Amino acid sequence: MNTDKIYAEALANEYAPKDTSKVVALKKLDQRVKLPAEILAYTLGIAAALLMGAGMCISMGVIGAGTAGSMVVGVIIGVIGLFGMGINYPIYIKVRESRKQKYAFEIMQLAKEISENLGVSETSFSQSARPTLR
Repeated sequence: MNTDKIYAEALANEYAPKDTSKVVALKKLDQRVKLPAEILAYTLGIAAALLMGAGMCISMGVIGAGTAGSMVVGVIIGVIGLFGMGINYPIYIKVRESRKQKYAFEIMQLAKEISENLGVSETSFSQSARPTLR
């Protein structure tokens, strides 16, 4: 085993120009569809959970004066946080679906080109990889 050769090849691969094949382009398009929806879902989910937690702390008197008025305010804030958590998933689905529709043609064309290069027939591609918008 020649460790110098392995090291040299690994180092050369690190500095070599990156392959921009069609599969890599397809993966990038897929990420372009999914990433904004995921970022929105995580951000809204975290903000809503923090809002609910703050409302709970206010209503239990951990934050604030602990009066009846602050309890009502805390419950209202907590309910708003719960509402935010409840609408998070439907918003995520809606954003993801709109982005799927926006990039569906490009993704299908690129997937078709890749499959043609691999020798996959048109009929099997259209039956097995038909875009489904969920």
